[in-house]
Amino acid sequence: AADVVQNRIQNSNLYRLVTAYHQHGHRMAKLDPIGLVNNRIPSIPELSTESYGLNFQDSTKYSVKGIIDCNQQEATIAEIVDYLNKVYCNNVAVEFAYIKDAEEREWFRSNYEKCLERKISSEHKSRIMEMLIKSQTFDQFLAKKFPHIKRYGGEGAESMMVFFDEIFNQAMQDGIENAFISMPHRGRLNFMTGLLHFQPGAMFSKMMGKSELPPSAKGTGDVLSHLFKTVDLTVKDKTLHVSLLPNPSHLEACNPVACGKARARQLSIRDADYNEADVTNKTLCLQIHGDASFAGQGIVTETLMFSEVPHFRVGGSIHLIVNNQIGFTTEAEKGRSSLYSSDVGKIIDCPVIHVNGDNPEDLAKATELAFLYRQKFAKDVIIDLICFRLWGHNEMDEPAFTQPLMYESIYSKISVPDSYAKSLEESEIISNDRVTAIKDDYTSMLNSELKNVENSKIEISHLQKQWSGYVQASHENTIWDTGCDQNTLLFVGAKSVEVPDSMTVHPRLRKTFIESRLEKLKSTTNMDWATAEALAFGTLLLQGFNVRISGQDVGRGTFSHRHVMLVDQKTDEVYIPLNNIISDQKGFIEIANSTLSEEAVLGFEYGMSIESPKNLVIWEAQFGDFFNGAQIIIDTFITSGETKWLLQSGLVMLLPHGYDGAGPEHTSCRIERFLQLCDSKESQIDGDDVNFNIVHPTTPAQYYHLLRRQMLRNFRKPLVIASPKILLRYPDAVSSLEDMMPNKHFQPVLGDHSVDADKVERIIFCSGKHYYALDKQRKSLKANNVAIIRLESLCPFPTQLIEKELSRYKNAKVFIWNQEEHQNMGPWSFISPRFEKQIGLKLLYTGREALACPAVGIGSIHKEENAKILTAPFQVQ
Repeated sequence: AADVVQNRIQNSNLYRLVTAYHQHGHRMAKLDPIGLVNNRIPSIPELSTESYGLNFQDSTKYSVKGIIDCNQQEATIAEIVDYLNKVYCNNVAVEFAYIKDAEEREWFRSNYEKCLERKISSEHKSRIMEMLIKSQTFDQFLAKKFPHIKRYGGEGAESMMVFFDEIFNQAMQDGIENAFISMPHRGRLNFMTGLLHFQPGAMFSKMMGKSELPPSAKGTGDVLSHLFKTVDLTVKDKTLHVSLLPNPSHLEACNPVACGKARARQLSIRDADYNEADVTNKTLCLQIHGDASFAGQGIVTETLMFSEVPHFRVGGSIHLIVNNQIGFTTEAEKGRSSLYSSDVGKIIDCPVIHVNGDNPEDLAKATELAFLYRQKFAKDVIIDLICFRLWGHNEMDEPAFTQPLMYESIYSKISVPDSYAKSLEESEIISNDRVTAIKDDYTSMLNSELKNVENSKIEISHLQKQWSGYVQASHENTIWDTGCDQNTLLFVGAKSVEVPDSMTVHPRLRKTFIESRLEKLKSTTNMDWATAEALAFGTLLLQGFNVRISGQDVGRGTFSHRHVMLVDQKTDEVYIPLNNIISDQKGFIEIANSTLSEEAVLGFEYGMSIESPKNLVIWEAQFGDFFNGAQIIIDTFITSGETKWLLQSGLVMLLPHGYDGAGPEHTSCRIERFLQLCDSKESQIDGDDVNFNIVHPTTPAQYYHLLRRQMLRNFRKPLVIASPKILLRYPDAVSSLEDMMPNKHFQPVLGDHSVDADKVERIIFCSGKHYYALDKQRKSLKANNVAIIRLESLCPFPTQLIEKELSRYKNAKVFIWNQEEHQNMGPWSFISPRFEKQIGLKLLYTGREALACPAVGIGSIHKEENAKILTAPFQVQ
């Protein structure tokens, strides 16, 4: 308003002082509950009245309109400074002055000052006290009954319970229906039993070494601090579905998973067109962090950086840093280079609210502000709860070995729950008898749960609701008819390149992509990889499934082959033909060109995949070996998530692979590493129940059937595809529509029907695009006594199909494995013992020799190696 601007101009020096408090007040705040940081606070020249020509003793009344919100129109300099110190330099402090948008910055300032004035009712204070006391009582009970269990208790950080209670209540009042939470180990058990209704007896049973999984389920379970819970909370006829996701020990790895699950839920409940990538306010993502990991783990930055990117944004996450002021045994000043652990959030202008953990009421106010900000601006916001850790990293550690002064201060403190209860007693809000009764009743309940632990029920949470009707895979090898009728394929194929008349398509794409595809469809032959993929996507969409493909440059494709999204050359507008197949289309495709991140983006896609079995979620690496930037997600979620937590995922990973002279980093998707991660047995035939599938398809039809099988099976397994590079346009690597029609399916083994089986004396087994080079070599040698058999599936290992194919060759005497990869890489180490132990066949190896890196970087050596591996399998005896 004009009068506000005029007042700021008239009292410009005063306004500069107030602005300085906005920028620097947090540096003078009393944020440390153990007093170590507070004793080292320097003087801040920017907060001196003299710096602005103002006199602290001046009794003049200044108009404060538009400058501060102190419930009075005028105030002296002393009154203003007192107010600023109380608001910006007390037990709560904020950082927001770097927010670029002036309106957003002003909103935050005004609402922060208003939130601090919020009155906490006696009833609310009593509820806060009860939560804190119960959390403390729970920890004390576990310490007594299970003294040797690593429980990672919440002692010193009990105030975090207030954050959750406040968030849940605010969410329900505002109409939010879903909350997805990522959380590390600290205080996790307290949260689950205290607010998420996790049965203590079931937790005690786990502590006694018993399984948390239903007897009928196949899995190994996980450790105590990785337990998870899904619950519907109801307050005053409003319900909030809360899902605390399972977490690995790798701190912060669960953050993007929670975001992905929230995004998938948002897409499933909204009516907007996929092209727009809008989100709703019905779903909330909460991310709980530790101070050392938030500052130290790169996945935090990666997740923050896609928080406002189309197809990844979730309407803002609310972050809570449970700041113990120490990471394991590393002090804060040695654990980061920044002042605060929350400083990484500033890269996206994320406002930060610092709260002294000794003040649970202040945390309630801060949580309300964070929630209001998120709802208003749909952006991330951070609460930094500065507290302490009563014990070491776990309860068996002795922290005084490395932090004697810190723990001298901690051990001398009265606990937060006891301190808060005492303050309420002194205010006559509660009585000491009431506090004692809460402790006694809660302890009695816990004792009862422990006494009846044998009767505790194992909650069945897997394959429920949207997963109802799905099963855990059996040990059989099932075959699924994944073909479609020709008319449907022709219709979808034509629609996959149909664009509005008003759209200006790049002339090269119109000729080599649109017109070329239509010609192929007309002939019903020569279907290339991109066409087969489009047919798989389109037919699934017509069946009501959704498709999402994510990664760097996936819309066009790294190798400019996909073009599933087309860009108008005059307007830059994007058009996705597959989202316009029919007028009442139910399934849609989302093309998520991602940030240049692997770990966080793959974690996000995993979260998308575990939300619903109706979503075909694909992550494509720019080059196959780039997956290793996401190794934590692969190890701890994708390949082991069902085994540990019974969470099924149908996530597909496309990893471009092939030795074509591109050098060490653009050649191999490290097939050997994935084979090492699978639970296939060397001496036992595999079934559908392997932990994930690893394939190396050589034809577009095989790829088509794989994608459709992911959705049509009645169970879900992650799928790793060593996908092609040169085969995308290789003339021989094509399929016909007939290969994709009914009664057709993915073939784990592709036999050789180009030679007379009775004349075959030598059999070469291979996998992937190398087949085409071998076939070309065979033709040049006119080696009609050689059969080449392709292993399209590596896991499950297709023992019976290999035996069936071998039975055709009665006169074969020499059996060879030939691969492009070096001997210490590729499938060799995996397939060799299985051929020997399951099939009784000892293969000869022909391929590159062992090497430290996946491929050479010298072109002449690459050519020499190629010549050798193509000659050897036809000569070796």
